[in-house]
Amino acid sequence: MTPPSSATPEAPKRSGVDPRLLEILVCPLTHASLEYDAQANELISRKAGLAYPIRDGIPIMLVSEARQLRDAP
Repeated sequence: MTPPSSATPEAPKRSGVDPRLLEILVCPLTHASLEYDAQANELISRKAGLAYPIRDGIPIMLVSEARQLRDAP
């Protein structure tokens, strides 16, 4: 038997967003930075008042797919 290798690749994430990706993503409408809401699994644009969904670990950055925030300006 061979011992388990410590170089085994990790399983891909199903939810959440890579912090490095969050650093470069911006709202397609306002070009403002986004906040990650882990509970709702969404990227929030406070400036636009929109929440972009994350499906299977992929941010859906389409205004037509975003939901309006209730506390939007």
